[in-house]
Amino acid sequence: MTARFIVLYETPADPAAFDHHYRDIHLPLARRLPGLRRYTIGRDMVTIRGGEPYYLVAELEWDTMEELRAAFASPEGRATATDSAHLQDLAPVRSMIYKVDESVPS
Repeated sequence: MTARFIVLYETPADPAAFDHHYRDIHLPLARRLPGLRRYTIGRDMVTIRGGEPYYLVAELEWDTMEELRAAFASPEGRATATDSAHLQDLAPVRSMIYKVDESVPS
């Protein structure tokens, strides 16, 4: 089983300030989360149906939901969450956690 944390950032009022903070402050904090197996960032989204595309999408991955929760309960997780509040001042954000279902119906 794989657990993922996905973060969807809307277009910031000041993209340069957002990018600077995300790259130089937030990303180094998040990469220190315990048990983090993978961290991917998506840019240049194009909507297929409805709405505006997100500015940036980040996906973080752990082996289990318990490891994901433990990571955010750690000192590194609390520091990352505190910094996330600053990012929310720069761009509207949505986030969620979920289990990945690797099975594909026939």
